[in-house]
Amino acid sequence: MDAQDKNQQDNRQNSESGSEQAPKRSGNRRRRRRPNPESQQEQQGQQHQEAAPDQRNREQGNRGQQGADTEQRPEGQSRRRRQRRRPAGEQQPQSQDQQSQRQAGAGGQQQSRQGKQQDGNRQQQPRQQGGDRNRNPNLNQQKQSRRGGQQGEATREQQESRPGQQHHPQQNEHRQLNRRPLRRPRREDEAPERRPGPQRQGGGQTGYSVLGPIGTDTLRVIPLGGVGEVGKNMTAVECGSDIVLLDAGGKFPEEDQRGIDLIIPDITFITERMRNFRGILLTHGHEDHIGALPYIIPQLRDKMKGRVPIYGTPLALGFVERKLLEARLEQEVEVHSVESGTKVTFGSITAEFIHVTHSIPDACSIALHTPVGTIVDTGDFKFDPTPVMGEPTDEKLLKKIGQNGILALFSDTVRVEIAGSTPSEKVVHDKIDEEIGKSKGQVIIATFASNISRIHMALHAAEKHGRKVAVAGRSMEQNARVALDLGYLDPPEGLFVSLEEILRMPKEKRVIVSTGSQGEVSAALARIAAGEHPKVRVGRGDTIIVSASPIPGNENTVSHTINNLFRLGADVVYSALDRGVHVSGHAGRDELKRMIQLLKPTYVVPIHGEYRHMSLYRDLATQTGIRRDHVLLPEIGGVIEFTKNSANQRGRVKAGNILVDRLGERGGGQTVLRTRENLTDDGFVVVTIVLDRQTGELIGGPDLVAKGLNKNLNDGALKEAERELRRMLDRRKEGTPQYGYVMQRTKEAVGKVLYRHSRSRPLILPVVTEL
Repeated sequence: MDAQDKNQQDNRQNSESGSEQAPKRSGNRRRRRRPNPESQQEQQGQQHQEAAPDQRNREQGNRGQQGADTEQRPEGQSRRRRQRRRPAGEQQPQSQDQQSQRQAGAGGQQQSRQGKQQDGNRQQQPRQQGGDRNRNPNLNQQKQSRRGGQQGEATREQQESRPGQQHHPQQNEHRQLNRRPLRRPRREDEAPERRPGPQRQGGGQTGYSVLGPIGTDTLRVIPLGGVGEVGKNMTAVECGSDIVLLDAGGKFPEEDQRGIDLIIPDITFITERMRNFRGILLTHGHEDHIGALPYIIPQLRDKMKGRVPIYGTPLALGFVERKLLEARLEQEVEVHSVESGTKVTFGSITAEFIHVTHSIPDACSIALHTPVGTIVDTGDFKFDPTPVMGEPTDEKLLKKIGQNGILALFSDTVRVEIAGSTPSEKVVHDKIDEEIGKSKGQVIIATFASNISRIHMALHAAEKHGRKVAVAGRSMEQNARVALDLGYLDPPEGLFVSLEEILRMPKEKRVIVSTGSQGEVSAALARIAAGEHPKVRVGRGDTIIVSASPIPGNENTVSHTINNLFRLGADVVYSALDRGVHVSGHAGRDELKRMIQLLKPTYVVPIHGEYRHMSLYRDLATQTGIRRDHVLLPEIGGVIEFTKNSANQRGRVKAGNILVDRLGERGGGQTVLRTRENLTDDGFVVVTIVLDRQTGELIGGPDLVAKGLNKNLNDGALKEAERELRRMLDRRKEGTPQYGYVMQRTKEAVGKVLYRHSRSRPLILPVVTEL
């Protein structure tokens, strides 16, 4: 026996003596992996000899490999266990005789695996040998051998048992990227069908739908606000290449949103499609339908070439123009006045305005006629047979439009919990007349700033009982002036006077209409209740009429204001005591059914209400004959797509809340719109104050805790802000504190100091505790 044959026999005995020797010899693994030219030549010769059998061996390579693994199970199991413990891509060192035995048992399949093993060695050579690929003289011959043995592909179980096995680079290049250890990549033919997901601008999934263009055979409706909530009403309607917005409302902040002045919708969906934007259509002039305009007009103006078109009734446009004039945006819009029955065409969409009654004059429903069908947005409505101002709802026009076919009705739902019909505004007129007639002191009527009907009622009652009327609150003053200029209010000479003039009169001659019916922290009534109003004081013998119902979320704030008015000795009349002081402008259950019966829609979509309102409306709609699956419950940003014969809810677009943060009532130039992305860009300051519940005396604080502030704001600036806030609190008159008003003043005092030092606007979060 020559030396070479003896060396092969020794190697064979070593391989049969146990597989545990392999790990012991792997200490010098890098040097062991270097291919031996002589062994490669011998190994290559063996491969050519094995390649001689007919094509059947190669076609049945998988079965041959399975048989070989079965015969060598003990050694194979031990080998697989060791390989699972190795990192992915690390090769098990093997002797040449072990490789030869595996080749003989596997047939044509072994040729493929041996070629892949050598290919793996070749891929590792640049790292192990300085990147010299030409050191192996048989490299071309190995490539040919690999190609010949590539017909036999390892089965799934075999691939899983060899996680470190190298695959052919041409066939499996895509499998090498980002592969997790110890897991077989999924083959292309096994990959599940994936829908393309929406992408952020910076990459990655967002959860939002990417909406492509549509033709005139599809109609999209996307609520951007006003569903699942009361306020912030805005709906986008898209057909073909045309998009219109219905309303642009704001919403008062709730108890957990102190430090914020207003909440408005996110209009990203519109600003990304300004090429197709045609205009804003307003149903009426209440704040929850027009309050966002001063903040969204700049966003739209920056994206379009001309002025922003706005369509509405004369009173609604009068309120809008006054708002935009104050914000210096009057030159950025183009207003178009409409009446009931007016039609305006925007490409494939034609809008028709329909007069309805509400708590404010000149309210409208809007029908949108498209090639797909007609949809109707009711706006805020009720069927009032005896309105104080204006005409009853135009039921004839509603019925006519319904006879032509309605695809979908988008209905107000906020009063769906109330049985029957909402009382007429005449009930409030009579109650105000009664309270003014029996009061011995001054009378203050608190209502919405845009509720011109209440000013109209106060004027009639005051004239009858020998009193004068004035308004308190900046927004109330502005809206009253608009109503006077447009002729909606036409009092006799000398009946309507300024606030300064009426305060010089005896109390029994005064009727003051003020803002603050929702407990707004900076409104006139809240300041009066806190004893902080610069002009108006109330006491024993005075009568306060709160002519409004609390918006959901504002109940605690309104209750707090009423409590403080009682503490001052005033007589407070509100809806919980006497329902006659206020009636809603929204339809009750019977009126909601009546609207469905007039229009006979195929689909209905409840809007302008919290989720319970929308759910109850679905039950009501089914009672009128609407199929339950034809009642679609929307969500903010949810996409509803209509065709002539179907309606589907398809994904969501970016939508939600934008927080309006401004410095004081007249701080429009320093208004900040805070989104999720920039909420804390300028940092934030938490201000903690503890007050005596009875006297308003400062017990603890103020303590300021800041994070992420501008570099110019050091401890000295915070100390100055703390001193300024303490002086403001010490100047307060002794008496019960108005919780919301104290928070507002806290925000203003701290914000002014920090802005003066850095010209930055950190988010200020007041926390006021009463003990």
